[in-house]
Amino acid sequence: MKALRAYRGSLLHFLGDPGDGADGSAVQYFDDGLLVVENGLVKAAGEARDLLPTLPAAAQVVDHTGRLLMPGFIDTHIHYPQTDMIAAYSAQLLDWLDDHAFPAERRFADAGHAAESSRFFLDELMRNGTTTALVFGTVHAVSVDAFFAEAEARNLRMIAGKVLMDRNCPEYLRDTPDGGYRDSSSLIEKWHGRGRLHYAITPRFAITSSDAQLESAGRLATEHPGVFVHSHVAENLNEVRWARELFPQARSYLDVYEHFGLLRERAVYAHCIHLDDEDRSRMAHTGAAAAVCATSNLFLGSGLFDFAAARHAGMRIGLGTDVGGGTSFNMLRTLAETYKVAQMGGHRLTPWRGFYLATLGGAKALGLDDRIGNFAPAREADFIVLRMDSTPLIARRMKTARTPAEKLFALMMLGDDREIGATYIMGDCVWNTLS
Repeated sequence: MKALRAYRGSLLHFLGDPGDGADGSAVQYFDDGLLVVENGLVKAAGEARDLLPTLPAAAQVVDHTGRLLMPGFIDTHIHYPQTDMIAAYSAQLLDWLDDHAFPAERRFADAGHAAESSRFFLDELMRNGTTTALVFGTVHAVSVDAFFAEAEARNLRMIAGKVLMDRNCPEYLRDTPDGGYRDSSSLIEKWHGRGRLHYAITPRFAITSSDAQLESAGRLATEHPGVFVHSHVAENLNEVRWARELFPQARSYLDVYEHFGLLRERAVYAHCIHLDDEDRSRMAHTGAAAAVCATSNLFLGSGLFDFAAARHAGMRIGLGTDVGGGTSFNMLRTLAETYKVAQMGGHRLTPWRGFYLATLGGAKALGLDDRIGNFAPAREADFIVLRMDSTPLIARRMKTARTPAEKLFALMMLGDDREIGATYIMGDCVWNTLS
């Protein structure tokens, strides 16, 4: 049994979507707060003056006064095998895949390379304060085994899956409908629900899967209703046109996935830029979620996510770094780019809603908000400590910030990996740069 510990500092977490403002029922901020953790779970969070007298005499209190404690960041779309080709110069999406992503993924047939890459990737997530992620593997089953083995050793809540891809890709990355089904079934049996791990059925995108393979993916989704579905949709206009040519019977690109039974609760689709109103309505109705990947969308010139239309439709959304199309593991950098994308679309992304999307909003998109995403009692104690003075500029800006919202917005626009002072998993510190 782990001892009870308490952490004192400013606390921020969310009980719901704050919308465009700081809705008092959705936001909980304590300037001098206390987070109490016992046996890896949150026991209480609130004002320090109220909770300190309730602690046992022997309880350890870790002082983070002047720093901000919040739930760990949740990345709803990222590719761990693309770590080594991040920031690779190319044209837009389809050329970038051929030039960089596919060759990088070829190396993951080797178990040793997959294991070493998993270790580095998870180190980067911890260093950047990301405690849960929805992760693409490669077409190789060994890439998923290696990732889950490393995540299990660290007691992380992670979601991953083997890529399904049987056409319009290099021969060296091609599987078959039957082989992909068998590999995925075995991986689900081995890993899903083991410790804090979850499996995701992972067709890369409709373009690289035949009808037969998408049908087998839908069969997996029916046979295993508790697993995730993870793919891409409507990222790039050339991709959308190609999908229309390959599936002329479908009303839209998104409709392809729905036809094969892949649009449902715990289905997460990256990008969702070039959707129409009917698509957004179908996502909201089925409970599927969009992973907004502003950094990669700008890097690859794919387009701008329509926040206002998604909000109007009632779509669930989370944020994704989309490494390696995205150029940073860091959620603060991702928030900065997301704010700019929203601005370009005439939508206001407040700091409250930005940090909500990076925490509880991501948990809701994944259907895991009963376990992670805020400091409600019995939630898993995955949390981070933000320094508030990681650069001279941030330290100076904090002195002139008048409100918590102004401080948050400055962090959102100026922060990066240096801002992450410590990362905790189930109450255990796994990354620490604080003196």
